[in-house]
Amino acid sequence: MRLSLPLRIRDFLLDLDRWIYAVAAYDNEERAGCLLRYVPDSAGDRVDSAGRRYRKVGFEEGYELLRDNKPEFLDLLHRVPYDQVSRILKPELECKRVEREEPRVKAIADHLALGPGTYGCSGSRLCGLANAQSDIDLVVYGPAWFTAQQHLQQAIAEGRIQDLDEKLWQRVYAKRNPSISYPIFRVHEERKWNRGRIGGTYFDLLYARSYDDLATALPSGKGAVLGKETVEGVVTDDRLAFDAPAIYPLEGATVDKVLSFTHTYTGQVRAGETLRAKGMVEQHGDERWLVVGTTREAKGEYIISLTLLEA
Repeated sequence: MRLSLPLRIRDFLLDLDRWIYAVAAYDNEERAGCLLRYVPDSAGDRVDSAGRRYRKVGFEEGYELLRDNKPEFLDLLHRVPYDQVSRILKPELECKRVEREEPRVKAIADHLALGPGTYGCSGSRLCGLANAQSDIDLVVYGPAWFTAQQHLQQAIAEGRIQDLDEKLWQRVYAKRNPSISYPIFRVHEERKWNRGRIGGTYFDLLYARSYDDLATALPSGKGAVLGKETVEGVVTDDRLAFDAPAIYPLEGATVDKVLSFTHTYTGQVRAGETLRAKGMVEQHGDERWLVVGTTREAKGEYIISLTLLEA
């Protein structure tokens, strides 16, 4: 397949067998870096517009399915060759169609003062496989994300968008299953302003880079593993703290950067705050990076703001 626009995280694609993948990397020049999310299944509980049934695939199962059926796609991520891609779904380009199917997407965008091309909807709604329990994954690109974050805080304060209640906070914590306690999780999450409810439906506000910023994205490859460490340092820049991976450059630490590959720790620490993190240290060129999210649930790994907790 020939690309008219580069792939970004939050895009989706279909291979020649109509297996559906979420794009999970920015370095997609040779093959698309993805994770398998849906596969055709006659007994599946998801149905597309043509009546084809699918089922959702878990993280570990995705690797197993590729190992058994498409081993040439296996890598650190799933890497789909472009000659095996049948369709690409971009949130910003599919936005009008998604909004016709789910008007609350447009309602959220209006509350957040988002213009055309600055946002889209990812996940099951982008794939046309949403069900009654599906959340809304609203993607906002580049600098527009930070404006949307400010508008979300204002909209919740004014009651135009609902905040999460205790039951929903507990549900989010259980889904993330992090290696930090619920009170510590909650105090970090409440200041992120990247979640809400509209019309009874939960939504996430997700960051992705603008096309102009793709060239500076870090490579997704794994460095030489140096072992597990706990580090502390001051975050010098938080502009990519909501990206995937989230990036926290540090000073005064034994590593140069902390990266999080799990959504739990995006936006976790602000510039000027002291970060503590536990994860796996990798060597990347002249730099040492501590990586959080070396496993799906990042068990035994975490990122916290000591400044926030000591306030």
